[in-house]
Amino acid sequence: MGDPRKAKKSYTRPRSIWTSDQISSELYVVGSYGLRNKKELWKAQTEIARIRNQARALLAISTDVRHEKETKLLNYLSRLGIVEDSSTLDDILNLKIEDILERRLQTLVMKRSNLKSPYQARQIVVHGHVSIGDRKINLPGYLVKKDEETQILIHFTPVVEASINTPKS
Repeated sequence: MGDPRKAKKSYTRPRSIWTSDQISSELYVVGSYGLRNKKELWKAQTEIARIRNQARALLAISTDVRHEKETKLLNYLSRLGIVEDSSTLDDILNLKIEDILERRLQTLVMKRSNLKSPYQARQIVVHGHVSIGDRKINLPGYLVKKDEETQILIHFTPVVEASINTPKS
């Protein structure tokens, strides 16, 4: 048993982290979505793997037992906005890591407010300038549900660079 004060690790890292192809692909995803470190990427990969494993397990059981559990999983993923309402288990098996990274609050703020970079969006979220409805959320990795997407409010006005007016002589 573990210590109850210490949370269980929420990710599993890849077996070989020093492969040059893997390093370059991870760095591209980290840079394009503005993740703080690879741990955030690995958390998303673990979540996608967990969802795909559930779908694979559902495909292995009989059809009459599968129907109820399949609808639960599909409803959960459609509420998150990861899959469409009319999706099947095959669509779940085709999920990529980008599908879950697109649902992060940081990414949605970047797309909605036309910011220069995902890191600027991350800073706006962390500094508390974003709320969903009445709740102020300062977690850039918060997965936004489909019905919460319309309630995102950004309380931030960008500073316009002012030119110094020098008096003419």
